[in-house]
Amino acid sequence: PKNVILLIADGTGLTQVSTAFYFKESDPNYGRFKHIGLINTSSSSHNITDSAAGATAFASGVKTYNGAIGVLPDSTSVENIVEVISKKNIKSGVIATSSITHATPAAFYAHAISRGMAEDIALDMVASDVDFFAAGGLKYFNKRKDSLNLVSELEGKNFAIDTVALGDINSISNFEKIGYLLAENGMPKMTENRGNFLENATQLGIEFLSKNNSNFFMMVEGSQVDWGGHENDGEYVITELIDFDDAVGKALDFAEKDGNTLVVVTGDHETGGLALSSKQRVNEHGKEYSDYNQIDLTFSTGGHSTTLIPVFAYGPGSEEFNGVYQNTDIYTKIMEVTGWK
Repeated sequence: PKNVILLIADGTGLTQVSTAFYFKESDPNYGRFKHIGLINTSSSSHNITDSAAGATAFASGVKTYNGAIGVLPDSTSVENIVEVISKKNIKSGVIATSSITHATPAAFYAHAISRGMAEDIALDMVASDVDFFAAGGLKYFNKRKDSLNLVSELEGKNFAIDTVALGDINSISNFEKIGYLLAENGMPKMTENRGNFLENATQLGIEFLSKNNSNFFMMVEGSQVDWGGHENDGEYVITELIDFDDAVGKALDFAEKDGNTLVVVTGDHETGGLALSSKQRVNEHGKEYSDYNQIDLTFSTGGHSTTLIPVFAYGPGSEEFNGVYQNTDIYTKIMEVTGWK
């Protein structure tokens, strides 16, 4: 493959994926894959990972401690995929429905001993080689404790920055780099009218990064499936997962036409211990029974779980993603099939 699109649904295990098959009104894009594997997501410090260690495994191919962004267990920096490929003139993009400084997107451009260091992580974006980004998190760039205006600094690094809305490829095609910071912190929920931001940003990112026939790597995160899991909110989980599935569709549509693009879809861990159980009802005699025609979302925890996480792959090299392996192998396999390492 010349290009790789890695889509990560945060907090998404097989049960969350399954909601698309029961609640989406059209056929889920998850159903378009032929190559499917499973990953063990444990971090170096815990059986149950957090998003920072999980994303560092994907971005750099190493196990590290929970909370770490792009650093090894001894807190020294480890090179991420964007840093590796930028030396080969391969373009890169990062998209999320969280702030751009949140754990998962941060691991693809930043190095921090703690995921909570959002203002330090924003500084790393200025210093990074990322060519396209779209997410929330504006306040970490323009309302900082150190009074720096990182929007101006990004513009000084050849970025066009838009804080209002996604553009279209015609309006941005002449820019060298483009960044969208469209919310103070995280983007709104789907239930709060976020609209088609994620699929539109995915489409725009593909068009921008592939212009002039460039090769590219892009990471797309459906950040808020995880947040719905933490809140044990079934509607939140379903609406965010279906939104993510729509973005997966944009990546697959491009890969099918292009023929040289690998699409990998996975999750960093599962959140909520979700089960798709039957609705409990009471019959006319006052006796409770399980209605096997009605699905209920039930949660066993407000935190993460350590279930194995599915990996879906499409395109050249996709057969390498079959089987059961460690989350760090996502990075290793991408680098091997592309010849980027």
